[in-house]
Amino acid sequence: MTTPAARSGTGQPAELFFEDLVPGLTVDLGVVTVDGDEMVAFARRFDPQWYHVDTDMAGESRHGGLIASGFYTVSLFMRAYVDHLLSRAAADASPGLEELRWLAPVRAGDRLAVRVDVMGARPSTARPGLGTVSLTGTMLRLGPDDRPEQEVLRTRFRGWFAARPTEAEPAGPADPPEADLPETDRPDDGPTGADQPASDPAETSPDGTDPAETSPDGPEQPEGGPTKADPHD
Repeated sequence: MTTPAARSGTGQPAELFFEDLVPGLTVDLGVVTVDGDEMVAFARRFDPQWYHVDTDMAGESRHGGLIASGFYTVSLFMRAYVDHLLSRAAADASPGLEELRWLAPVRAGDRLAVRVDVMGARPSTARPGLGTVSLTGTMLRLGPDDRPEQEVLRTRFRGWFAARPTEAEPAGPADPPEADLPETDRPDDGPTGADQPASDPAETSPDGTDPAETSPDGPEQPEGGPTKADPHD
């Protein structure tokens, strides 16, 4: 079973871990095209300022037409970040943003190239097993020739990512059941049944008496009779 630390941000098995997100790494998050209907629907629901929702007023203003809510634009960034990085990485939560800037208006039909750059990484002191990664995300409007024309969004933020799991020690072979053990490996319960001799030759004297019943110093002394002195007394 995949452990939580080995899952990606979308719940699939992770292939990227904290150790892979080294400073200087740039991850291409693809190109998104701004859908005009979605842009306006988002603004009507979450940011209904006139230059986001009123076509006539926006057209007569210095904006020259509707422009996207900045929060819609950063939502496009977030979706690209999830699709192209967090879906592969052992991502945990994020402690937050340090910077979010809308550098130029975004309009319906714009094609925006998205990327994220790793600026720093260090093990987390508050959350063992995780590392804190500092990231910069950018979105750039592309021209007809697919060359970047203008940066429209920049954000700096941090994310927590799980360290790569350590390999567990391989389990040794299981002990075979007792019934499968060779005769010499079975517990020493001694022979049983018909195989048990009447007595053990090593424990019986030649004349058939039990050595435990005979004193090495001669026959057992009657009770109250003289006894052999103890040399240690």
